[in-house]
Amino acid sequence: DVLFLYRPGGCLASLNLKRFWRKFMLSVTRTFLLSVFALAALAACQPKEEAKEASSTPAASAAPAASGESAPKVQARGTDMRKEDIGGDFTLTDGDGKPFSLSDLKGKVVILSFGYTHCPDVCPTELLTYSDTLKQLGDQAKDVKVVFVSIDPERDTPEVIGKYAKQFNPDFIGLTATGDQSLPVIKQQYRVVSAKVNQKEDSENYLVDHSSGAYLIDKNGEVAIFSPYGSEPETIAADVKTLL
Repeated sequence: DVLFLYRPGGCLASLNLKRFWRKFMLSVTRTFLLSVFALAALAACQPKEEAKEASSTPAASAAPAASGESAPKVQARGTDMRKEDIGGDFTLTDGDGKPFSLSDLKGKVVILSFGYTHCPDVCPTELLTYSDTLKQLGDQAKDVKVVFVSIDPERDTPEVIGKYAKQFNPDFIGLTATGDQSLPVIKQQYRVVSAKVNQKEDSENYLVDHSSGAYLIDKNGEVAIFSPYGSEPETIAADVKTLL
């Protein structure tokens, strides 16, 4: 328990190890407790500062998020087609079996689309959209006509196309080609592409891939705007109003 230490000059000194160890531990313990107390005091002050910052920061950061969530999405309107060489008059057969020319609607704005009655999704969706478009127009809808041209005249007889179009709105006009009326020429006029798919030999069960969207035709019978498939009724209505 006694340690002898050598001092400069050749003298020996003794050290009681138990006493030395006791003093060392007391010193370490005292230093540790003081450190803990200091940290506790610092921690006690810190939340007040953070709380003060927290009370002001979220309000500022939450405002942009809220405004961003509620900001309306602006959808681009249709494509201006007035400089394009497209469109023109044509004559087809309406639901009553009578010849109907596009020029019969001069003085009205026309929403012209192409499709067929057996279309599983695109055509019904578009016609519902055009019906909602007329609702968006309110009283101005009286100056607008929707014309639906069949690209499947083999199955879409005048009676079939007429009834089909009017299911979506009583004022819709359904047209199809009969006799010597040339659907290919009209499709070329309006850049419409269509082709039968999944048709088995001698079968009337088939689908038709075809162009979608609608042309907005002004009161003079000229193609003015192309409205692509998926456009909202509000967007189409806004374009139609520019032509009224």
